[in-house]
Amino acid sequence: ASATLAVYERLFMPQQITRKLTAILYADVAGYSRLTGADEERAHYRVMDALDFVSDTIKGHSGRVLRYAGDAVLAEFSSVVAAVNAAVAAQESLGGRNEALPDEGRVQIRVGVNLGEVIEDRSEIFGDGVNLAARLEAAAEPGGLCISAAVFDQVNGKVDVHFEDGGEETFKNLARPVHVYRWHPRKDEAAVSAPIEPFQGKTDLLEKPSIAVLPFANMSGDEEQEYFADGISEDLITALSKIRWFRVIARNSTFTYKGRAVDVKQVAEELGVRYVLEGSVRKSGRRIRLTAQLIDASEGHHIWAERYDREIEDIFELQDEMTQTIVGRLEPEMGAAERDRALSKPPESLDAWETYQRALWNLWSWQKENSFTALELFRAASERDPNFPPAYAYKAYTYYQIVIMGWSENPEESLAKGLEAARKALACDDKDAAAYFAIGRIHMMQGRHEASIAALERALAINPSFAQAYHGLGMVLTLAGRLEEAKEMQDKAHLLSPRDPLGWAFTVVHALACILSKEFEDALFWAGKTLQIPQATGYWPHAVHASALAHLGRLDEARAALSEAVSALPELSLSYLRQTLPTVDADGLKPYLAGLAKAGLREC
Repeated sequence: ASATLAVYERLFMPQQITRKLTAILYADVAGYSRLTGADEERAHYRVMDALDFVSDTIKGHSGRVLRYAGDAVLAEFSSVVAAVNAAVAAQESLGGRNEALPDEGRVQIRVGVNLGEVIEDRSEIFGDGVNLAARLEAAAEPGGLCISAAVFDQVNGKVDVHFEDGGEETFKNLARPVHVYRWHPRKDEAAVSAPIEPFQGKTDLLEKPSIAVLPFANMSGDEEQEYFADGISEDLITALSKIRWFRVIARNSTFTYKGRAVDVKQVAEELGVRYVLEGSVRKSGRRIRLTAQLIDASEGHHIWAERYDREIEDIFELQDEMTQTIVGRLEPEMGAAERDRALSKPPESLDAWETYQRALWNLWSWQKENSFTALELFRAASERDPNFPPAYAYKAYTYYQIVIMGWSENPEESLAKGLEAARKALACDDKDAAAYFAIGRIHMMQGRHEASIAALERALAINPSFAQAYHGLGMVLTLAGRLEEAKEMQDKAHLLSPRDPLGWAFTVVHALACILSKEFEDALFWAGKTLQIPQATGYWPHAVHASALAHLGRLDEARAALSEAVSALPELSLSYLRQTLPTVDADGLKPYLAGLAKAGLREC
């Protein structure tokens, strides 16, 4: 028998076992037997719904669901902080669901999170690290979370929940005791139920942009809409947390204001934030009206407000759409406010953040000299804070900008410098969406279309509300010949951020995609929209406009538009455009170039 086993192991066991360090999350339904005792079928559906929700939350925090085992879920994360945040988000949301249900209908889960070395085989993980995560889950309270000391050491001070020290516990089949820490939502709620004292943190923290999302008010008189209002607020907090350049107050703090008439300025002082987002939900029949407004509490004025009217078809799809739309609008509005703030200060008093904002102001002016000034300011911001990813990321984008606008004397060198800057951003933070955005733009200019698409899709996976990344993806899809998808991406970018400083590029690329698909009337429409945008500059708007006009036989107007384009970039020629805009298909730009040739653009 032993000889047979040895032969089997020699034949079938891998010569090398793959091991890795990973964050492991194990979740299990508490009291499954109790739930199924009364009505097995209904209980099964409730349990599966809860597990689906937990799985979606895991995926939303960049986790990977590995397998289900009855009423349990095993998942892994590359980040311990992401694993704990996913567990907390799942428990808080499930707790909100349960509040309206009788005890016998409530589905509660327990979650354990461990950090350990595992064996990776057949796209799954095995070993003591997984076993401990399962033991930690069993040691958690229903609705709560239990973590190992290894996890606590990594997340302490990085997550907005309080863990209680559980001391050492002995677990079955584990040789040594394990130091554990526990968290439960009701304990956090008790901790924040006392009167809130004004924020007493470091003053430099208050200089950074920060936001509190207050619970959206349910104005319907319909208690069922309370869940929708709370869900919007929670989803906004989660989505905003993915944007790396500002601080977001956790749900446990902001929800202490639920149902209270509040003074926004007082809330800002108590929570230590500069911006406050508040809103309301009202339902009438099959329609929902949602309002939202962003307030600069330090100045006491409204920055942005919007109203959305929607038909209810799928409530969860509606919640996702509203969250993505609102976050897409908020980021550029807050960015504009921060740039205005930085411009009002003398240069010698600027810190890294304010220097970065002044650099962005120069970048988004779309002027040649200002773009080179932006490069210097981004460099200065990085010197003041070498671990500040956005300064590197948008420095990389600036190098892309001076190439695409025809302002670089050595495009190849500029793109190489841009790629180097973007990689520095990722070295500081490997989940910086702006860095992947910049890499995608640079790869496009290098003719590396698939790499460009992958980088931009990664940016959107990190931040699904990143309008500029949708635009970048749309442009590389245009050069790859995927024209209908390209137009959809530009529409998505405009929907998310209609006042974006890149907005004119959204419309001009839409116009280019229409020319390449030979929809010349549509191209003229989008080119005309571009020229109405004040920031539209350089040769791009006029060249695309000229091509569309020429195809429609309006040659005098086409020649006038081309004259504007050549005035903006004297070296503009057909060969210049072929070289500057690499396409997958060698003739990918043919309709665009044919229109410009009709308008009189020279070959070289």
